[in-house]
Amino acid sequence: MIRRYIRPRTCALLGFLLSSLFVQAQQKSYSVYPIAFYNVENLFDTERDTTVLDGEFTPSGGMNWTPDKYRKKQEKLASVLSQIGRRNCPVGPALIGLSEIENRKVLEDLVNQPSLAENNYQIVHYDSPDRRGIDVALLYNPALFRYVDSQVLGYKIPSRPDYVTRDVLLVKGVIANEMVHVFVNHWPSRFGGKSSELREFAASIVKSAVDSIYHKNPNSKIIIMGDLNDDPVDISVRETLGAKSRRENVVQGELYNTMYKHYSKGIGSLGYQAKWSLFDQIIVSEPLLGEDRKTLKFWKSEIYNPEYLITKDGRYKGYPLRTFSGNLFQNGYSDHFPVLIYLLKEVEL
Repeated sequence: MIRRYIRPRTCALLGFLLSSLFVQAQQKSYSVYPIAFYNVENLFDTERDTTVLDGEFTPSGGMNWTPDKYRKKQEKLASVLSQIGRRNCPVGPALIGLSEIENRKVLEDLVNQPSLAENNYQIVHYDSPDRRGIDVALLYNPALFRYVDSQVLGYKIPSRPDYVTRDVLLVKGVIANEMVHVFVNHWPSRFGGKSSELREFAASIVKSAVDSIYHKNPNSKIIIMGDLNDDPVDISVRETLGAKSRRENVVQGELYNTMYKHYSKGIGSLGYQAKWSLFDQIIVSEPLLGEDRKTLKFWKSEIYNPEYLITKDGRYKGYPLRTFSGNLFQNGYSDHFPVLIYLLKEVEL
C-alpha cells in the first residue's frame, strides 16, 4: 500500500489537536500529542539549602547566582517550552519531562511564567537523594493527560551502598482514553573509568520495572525519557535496557529507541568532549508501534534545535546556548537541546 503523508494542518478542538493526514486520497483526522524531555541545566533557586550542595548557585556563591539571573533563566526556559511541539500541536506538549531541577519551587515558578501559564501545567515531583539536590520531574497538561499515580524507583546499588544519585520517576496516567506509563530519568554522569557500570545499573532498574508492567499487560504503552548520559549504542541503553535501533526489529515485550535515527546521522542533543552526543532520549514500548492508529501510536521524533538555541561563537560555537561558560553568565537556555516525540490516534468524526 502506498501512503502519502503531508504535514498536518492543525486545529484545537476541546483541548485536543486534530491533524489531517491523507491515506490513498482518503482524508483522516488524528489527535496529536507531543511528549517532550529537557535537561534544563542547573535550574536552582537562589536560596541556600544546607541539606544539599547548592552553595555555588547563591548570590554569594561561585556562580554569583542572583535573583535577576534566576528570573532570566526562568523566562528563557519557559519561552522554549512554550514553543516546542507547536508546529504540530498548537497547545504544546501533553507531557514534559525535566532534569536538573532543584526543587518544587523552581517548577512552580516555571509553570507560572506568562508564556506557559495558560497551559495550566501540573507538577509531579519528588525530592531525590542526589548530593547536589537536583531532581527529575514531569509536567503535564491536564487537558491532554489525566494523572493516575506516581512513584519513585530508588537507586541503591549493592556494591556501592554509599553512592546516591537521582531516583527514577514513574508516572501513570491516561492519554486519549489509554493508560500510559512514563519513566523520567537522569542517569549517573560520566566520570572516572567505571561510571558506565553505574548507568548500566540505572538501566537495570528501569528494565525490571518495564518487564513487570509488561508481565501484567503485554499491551502496555510505555515511554522512557531522560538524560541517560549514554548514547543509543552504549551498553546501558542497547543491551541492559534492550532498546532496539530499528522499529521493524522490535517484537512483543521489547522497546524501540526513537532517537537512534538522529544519532546515526551525527545529530546530537549536547556537545560532549568536543563531539556531539545524544544522551537525551525517548524510548517507547512495542504496543506504541504499528500502523493501526485507531489506538495511540508513535508517529515521529525530533531534536528541537532552532537557531535561537545555538551558540554563535566562542568555545561552544554550534552547541546549545548554555546558561554559563565556566563562571561567565551567558544568559542562555541550557547545555542540552530538548527532544520530543509525537503520538497519534485516529479520531472518529
